[in-house]
Amino acid sequence: MNNPIIALLGNPNVGKTSLFNRITKLNQKVGNYPGITVEKREGSVTANNKTYKIIDLPGTYTLFPNSLDEEVVFNILVDQKNVLKPNLIVVVGEPSNLKRSIILYQQARELGLPAIFVINMIDEAMVKGISIDIPKLESLLKTKIFQTNARTGEGIDKLIKEFDSIPPLYISNFDIPASFLPALEESKRLFPLENEYSTWQYLAKGNVEFLSKEKNDSLAAIRLKYNLTPQLLQKEESIKRNSNLEQSIKGIVSKDNDVKSKTNAIDKILLHPFFGYVVFFGLLFLIFQGIYTWSGPAMDFIDTLFGDLAAYIQATLPTGPLTDLLSNGIIKGIGGIVIFVPQIVILYIFISLMEETGYMSRVVFLMDRWLRPFGLNGKSVIPLISGVACAVPAVMSARNIENSKERLVTMLVTPFMTCSARLPIYIVIIGLVIPETKYLGFNLQGIILFILYILGIVAALGSAWLLSKIIKSKHKSFLIFELPTYKLPDWKNLFLNVWDKSSSFVLGAGKIILAISVILWALGSFGPGDKFKNATDIVTKNNPTLSEDDLAHEISSYKVEHSYLGYLGMVIEPVVEPLGYDWKMGIGLISSFAAREVFVGTMATVYSIGEDADIEDEASKRTILSKMKSEINRNTGLPAYNLASGVSLLLFYAFAMQCMSTIAIVKKETGSWKWTLIQTGFMTGLAYIAALFAFQILK
Repeated sequence: MNNPIIALLGNPNVGKTSLFNRITKLNQKVGNYPGITVEKREGSVTANNKTYKIIDLPGTYTLFPNSLDEEVVFNILVDQKNVLKPNLIVVVGEPSNLKRSIILYQQARELGLPAIFVINMIDEAMVKGISIDIPKLESLLKTKIFQTNARTGEGIDKLIKEFDSIPPLYISNFDIPASFLPALEESKRLFPLENEYSTWQYLAKGNVEFLSKEKNDSLAAIRLKYNLTPQLLQKEESIKRNSNLEQSIKGIVSKDNDVKSKTNAIDKILLHPFFGYVVFFGLLFLIFQGIYTWSGPAMDFIDTLFGDLAAYIQATLPTGPLTDLLSNGIIKGIGGIVIFVPQIVILYIFISLMEETGYMSRVVFLMDRWLRPFGLNGKSVIPLISGVACAVPAVMSARNIENSKERLVTMLVTPFMTCSARLPIYIVIIGLVIPETKYLGFNLQGIILFILYILGIVAALGSAWLLSKIIKSKHKSFLIFELPTYKLPDWKNLFLNVWDKSSSFVLGAGKIILAISVILWALGSFGPGDKFKNATDIVTKNNPTLSEDDLAHEISSYKVEHSYLGYLGMVIEPVVEPLGYDWKMGIGLISSFAAREVFVGTMATVYSIGEDADIEDEASKRTILSKMKSEINRNTGLPAYNLASGVSLLLFYAFAMQCMSTIAIVKKETGSWKWTLIQTGFMTGLAYIAALFAFQILK
């Protein structure tokens, strides 16, 4: 048999992914299952003279799915034609909660699937005073029990050697309640080649994705005939299995109740109705500082490195379009991708630490009640808060949300949060149109900046509420989970997680960012007609008294005006004119699609100040503000940056889709252009309407 498929099946928080990492080492890849936002982890391991394909199935408590993730597990295990149908299932449990894992094992075996059972995190059994009679458990499950510790690697080699093992025949002791047998017998006639429990699963599940419409309709008719519902059948199975297992497991698993639980002691603080939130928001503050501040030196280094490399290429290679493409299009485009890596690394170090130690489950418990009314999940707080620094790592962090609908809604609304790249725009525009005065004792410009941040939060939560009503899901989301025990992080897992997220961003979203970066470069670097071609001669002839620097700025400005980007700005002028903008501001809107902070640099170029103008430099900032204040909108004959157009611009940037990097990461994470375009259209439409109302009211 070539490349047998081994599937790891287990409840959440049993160390299944740690086991997967140990087995596959670095021979793994992470993506999405086709067409859905469920993470797919695959890897391989070579042993016993063959290479095994290892699949880390999404965590599930039962084979009756309550989420899209669990639906994936059901389809892989139950659908006989699924390409990922495993040759062997490794059911993973952990000592403190074996019962749930055993139920999962029994369901898999009763489907006729070969399975072995692994007790992972075996080191915690002694710590918690848990003793397990392995021979009795092997007798109960009719299979060999493996004991592993994914943190140290204990038992992993022995487990891998058994991947070719054939588990003994399993005879089910689950008796389907007599009152359901007539319905089951009738259902069995629809599936003559399936075993009885598979047919029961079809009957009890409701709509089965991979069955034909006729088969699903027939099953629905049988349920209707016998007055049955999937919920009733699933509940009866669950009650019966738990009741049976409660008796069977006595004498197999015992616990010394005198052993003190450190987890309970820590939870008295971390889940405290007051101090729990203090600790959590303190940690969020630390994460925000990490993303916003600690990444700064590394980002500056990357920025300088790629800037120097581009300048070196400009100085070394012959002048011409190819050199310009290489330096300003490709090198700076790649720099625009790599510059996000420090923020992604820092965010995922924190998230991985929270996951590895078991604290993330406490975060969900604390925040779920506040975010649930908006259709979000307790874990949504991490992407939302991180979005204040940068939407790119923030959207990626939504991957930790198990429920697919809540994960999608979180990714779609996170870009509303005011990212740090908007700050330069806000500072310049507020400085132009809002007087530097006091209101109720507070600085008015500061109040406006605060309102813009609040607007981002309101837009995110309001949109989440709206989307949760629009996006349909056949699975209802409930907060049902067990708090795992606290443990020290597995550093290898942490490293792999951070590596996966960083590399997948660079390789996945990076190609979209690079492509858009090259397109924007081409639009700004070429233009039709003689005016662009002879820009230097024309500007020099018309401005004979300018200094060398001022002449260079004037030539850049003239070139931008007569480039394809400039003409594009003029083409969209009728669209942006109702918002109070002219074609020059239109160029700024287009170019800031590369990154929000580019708006200021573009405006500096258009107004002949030079693209290197820095608003953090007070003199440069005054020059920009002075030039922009004197600019006249040719459509209105009024100052281009007055109160009406300024507020309009602020609202546009508060709500509009942020940048090409955000679009690229949303496309990668959702795996769908449909949702990416809906998000871009919705945000841009909302931004346009808000800006339009503001200008028309204030003009």
